[in-house]
Amino acid sequence: MNQAPSRDNIINFKNKIIPINNTTVSRKQKKQSGTRVIAVTSGKGGVGKTNIVANLGYALNKLGKKVLVIDADLGLGNLDVLLGIAPRYNLSHVIVGEKNIREIIVDYAGMMKILPAASGVQELSRLTKEQKIKILTALDSLTDSIDIIIIDTAAGISSNVMYFNMSAQEIIVVVSPEPTSITDAYALMKVLSVKYSKKYFKLLVNMVDSDLEANEVFRQLSLVADRFLDISIEYIGYVLSDKNVVKSVKRQKIFSAIFPETKSSMCFETLAKNICNSNTDNYPSRKTCFFWEYLFDNKFD
Repeated sequence: MNQAPSRDNIINFKNKIIPINNTTVSRKQKKQSGTRVIAVTSGKGGVGKTNIVANLGYALNKLGKKVLVIDADLGLGNLDVLLGIAPRYNLSHVIVGEKNIREIIVDYAGMMKILPAASGVQELSRLTKEQKIKILTALDSLTDSIDIIIIDTAAGISSNVMYFNMSAQEIIVVVSPEPTSITDAYALMKVLSVKYSKKYFKLLVNMVDSDLEANEVFRQLSLVADRFLDISIEYIGYVLSDKNVVKSVKRQKIFSAIFPETKSSMCFETLAKNICNSNTDNYPSRKTCFFWEYLFDNKFD
C-alpha cells in the first residue's frame, strides 16, 4: 500500500514532436515548469467537492502559494456561484476563439485566481480532441506565474472528467461516508486505473464527524482496492462536518474565510500543509505542465 507506481510503467514522450494548431513544438524546447497541477474529483455529486476546492485554494494562498482554480465542470460550472462572482467571460469563449485565456481569468479578492466555466452549454460536455489540445495549450502559458493549479472536475466518469484527471499530475478523490459515495469513488478509480493506467491516488474524506470515521472510510476503500485493483491510495486528510458550511454557501463566501476558528477550517489548513509537504517524486517530470502524452495515445478521441 502507498507504493508509488514503477518508472517502468511511465511512458516517456520526451522526444515527441507535438503539433499544436498547425505549429510544431518540440518537448525539448519547452521550459520546465515547477507548477503543480492537482485534479480534485469525485465519483458522485453531493460530496462537497467544489467547496473543498474553494477552501483548499484559500488555505494554500494563506501559505504563500499562488493558486489558480479551474472550474472544469464545463457545461455545468458553479464555482463562480459558490464564490459570489459574475464573470463576463468563461472557458467557452476561449474554446471558440473569442478570448484568450488571460482575458477570462478572475482575481478573487487577491486570494487566488479563478478560471470560470460555462453553465448550461451542453456542447462543452463533449469536447473534441482539438478543443482539448487548445485548452491545454492555453493553460500551459499560465504556469510561469502560478505555483499550484487546482482543477475542479465534474463528478462521475464522463470523457471530460477522465480527460482533466489525466491532464493533472496528482488526483485527489473526494469521498463522503455515504455508501454510494464510497462505491462511486471506487468505480472512478477503477476506470482511471484499468482504462487509463492511473495507479496513484490521494483520498480526502469530507463531511465526517470524527477522524475515526474518516479513517474507517479510507480503510474500506483500501481493502477493496488492494484486493481488486493494482493501485495505491494515499490518505491525505479529512474535513469535519459543520453546519456553518451551509451558511457560507448561502452567503456565497469561502467558509474558512468567514469561520476561521472552527475545527473544519483547521482541517483545511492541515490539508493545505499536507499537500505542500507531500512527496511529488511519484510523478514523472516533463517539459510541459500538463500530460500531453495522453492526447497522443488517442485515449481521448
